[in-house]
Amino acid sequence: MRVNILAFVSGAGLLQQQAQLPQAEWIWILILTAIIIGLMRCYAAKKFIVLRKILMGLLCLGVGFFWAAAFAQWCLSDALPHEWERKDIQIMGVVANVQHNDDRGIRFRFDVEQALTEGARVPRHLALSWFKARPAETVSTPLPVLRSGERWRITVRLKRPRGNMNPHGFDYEAWALERNIRATGYVRPVAENERLQPLVSWPKYWIERIREEILHRFAKNLSGQPYTGILQALAIGEQHAIARDQWQVFTRTGTNHLMAISGLHITMISSMVFALVFWLWRWSAYLTLRLPAYRAATAAGLLTAFIYAVLSGFAIPAQRTLYMLIVVAVAVWKGQRTSATEVLAWALFWVILLDPWAVNAPGFWLSFGAIALIMLITAGRIGKIHWFTGWARIQWAITLGLIPLLLVFFQQVPVLSPLANAIAIPLISLAVVPLTLLAAIPTFDFLLTWAHALLSFLMVILHSLSEFPQAVWQQHAPPLWTAIVAAIGIFWMLLPGSLGKGFFAGFPARWLGIIALLPLFWVLPSQPKTGELWLTVLDAGQGLAVVARTEHHAMLFDTGPGFGDSDSGKRIIVPYLRGEGIRQLNALIVSHADNDHSGGALSVMADIPVDLLLSSLQDGHPIVQAATRSVQCHAGQSWDWDGVHFELLHPLAQDYENSQRRMNANSCVLKISSAHGSILIPADIESKNEHALLSRAGDKLAATVLIAPHHGSLSSSTADFVNRVSPVLTIFTVGYLNRYDHPHETVLARYLDINSSLLRSDKDGAILLRFTENEWTAESWRELYRRYWHQR
Repeated sequence: MRVNILAFVSGAGLLQQQAQLPQAEWIWILILTAIIIGLMRCYAAKKFIVLRKILMGLLCLGVGFFWAAAFAQWCLSDALPHEWERKDIQIMGVVANVQHNDDRGIRFRFDVEQALTEGARVPRHLALSWFKARPAETVSTPLPVLRSGERWRITVRLKRPRGNMNPHGFDYEAWALERNIRATGYVRPVAENERLQPLVSWPKYWIERIREEILHRFAKNLSGQPYTGILQALAIGEQHAIARDQWQVFTRTGTNHLMAISGLHITMISSMVFALVFWLWRWSAYLTLRLPAYRAATAAGLLTAFIYAVLSGFAIPAQRTLYMLIVVAVAVWKGQRTSATEVLAWALFWVILLDPWAVNAPGFWLSFGAIALIMLITAGRIGKIHWFTGWARIQWAITLGLIPLLLVFFQQVPVLSPLANAIAIPLISLAVVPLTLLAAIPTFDFLLTWAHALLSFLMVILHSLSEFPQAVWQQHAPPLWTAIVAAIGIFWMLLPGSLGKGFFAGFPARWLGIIALLPLFWVLPSQPKTGELWLTVLDAGQGLAVVARTEHHAMLFDTGPGFGDSDSGKRIIVPYLRGEGIRQLNALIVSHADNDHSGGALSVMADIPVDLLLSSLQDGHPIVQAATRSVQCHAGQSWDWDGVHFELLHPLAQDYENSQRRMNANSCVLKISSAHGSILIPADIESKNEHALLSRAGDKLAATVLIAPHHGSLSSSTADFVNRVSPVLTIFTVGYLNRYDHPHETVLARYLDINSSLLRSDKDGAILLRFTENEWTAESWRELYRRYWHQR
């Protein structure tokens, strides 16, 4: 059965690697396989046993594949028609939950009951924002106080879920599909928006209202306290409440899994209730005769786990833990002796059965991987060991065993994680979480102060540990085969046995496992050769970010947009640089101060050492102040790296003397030339600046590839400029259905008239350019990493 369950899970995982969903006709293969197995059971029960097992495994693989495909088809069918994107639609529905409230507005989930606009078709579940009015808006309505469970009539503008597509980046479209979010958008500020009902009578909304009240009560009772957000996250799973700098501490110490409602917390609280009920129940002979204590305790523990999972908003990690506890509870209730691997297999089955997309989540692999490691190190071992020795073995196994997964998903391993978790796990799970949950009951509000005091003590320790310079090991994203080899080596090292002596006493030659770990660190990503130029035009939405690499150097041109804590530097650029093994930037060019070009710079400079900043920014700009060495860009600056020539063509040095010039006019313009091709990056220059470039540097403008100036705005890409550059390929860096309607149709026509090929970041994702000895190539990451949930 365990093998068949693994086959089912593998089938669901295989579906997630497909570029398109399978045709329904293929299901006949499953039916035929099932018939063959049935006939073999009836007429040759004692023959072909091995063949029958193989066919059963293949059948389970196919069932998992088509089960996941059916789930996907069901969710994808609830789509927003393209013709209704960016159009005003009046809808009626219920606020499912309020996720975030900040200076820009409110983010919330909305369950649609009815589309009131004639002919409109709207998905059932939306992710919406209600922004505060801009000063320039003629119609200004105050931002309402939204509460979960309210029924509203609102006018919205929607678009299909669309995320940035970059190597080593977050796949927002997969995340949205798993949560059944089929459209995103914002509320239009119109007078017809109206609250229709204060609370819809439905359990889902009652629970959300309770969670919301706990959130507000915690904020009121701990007003001004630094770690209120952490306690809110521990009580109801509100991770948005945790400050960014606090997340950084948890990430560097490997304790971030403790700062939300995790499987560990749910299991610990459930176990505590189990032990308490078991102890109390045994005191009553009347109760024990009618229901054995272990059954009563099992029911109480499972009920506690369910309540805690619901309180967390029934987040996906909490669901996984609950399913696993249900499997254990059923086995305990029946009094069956169930092997640890069978419990793990059935939990795995139920998770994938109810959520086939779970295999895409790092948390799925980390949580099941950690449990499998604990089982490997504890189950079936002979003899009794001291509790401290047992705990140390588990810490060692988890720390070592999760290294391949952490490097594949995050390209970093918290070195001090065992020490930090040794302190944090008991304090959080046995003290802070129980006190916080009790404080969720209005009568016990006073316990919040105790919980915050304990948390403050822990944070002092974690802050100290996070400040160690080598607290985190960071490296490139290892190839998948090296992670598989490393996992096999770790499994070998953790095997039990009784042979040998010393540290590796046990299974013979366990030290060979160390050798299997070496490729994980030593196999490096491919690099450019001498004279070659590799560029990645990252998909930063309505913004620009280009990484240029030569044999021994790396440069970043612009850093994409930034919105508060969520900027391109943190979300897109740093993960890409880390995944590619780029540990420092020899130069960072920030073309000008517009947010869509400079918004991620501070995040990049905080995480990646930068040797030199070139920019058109003023001396007092925060980016300039954060740089160790800063120079203003101007025409005439040039340098050579590994046989590749870099030259700045704009602005002139004297242009900075005119304080009335627009920021776009002072954009740094860079030309990169190699023996195999060239690229021109003109940032946001406009028609006047293009004419100036044509007159003073016209002989330098011709390029193999052009990144269209100002994202394809009509104010740029004049006919003379386009003809002079005459690019073979033109790249437009634009956001999906952006409000500026970039690129303009007239501009597109100018490039098509000269037979230039066109690529767009909103349609193609990141663009990978390789100028090599044999040829130059351009590849779309959205095509290379195509999955069935990605829009075409």
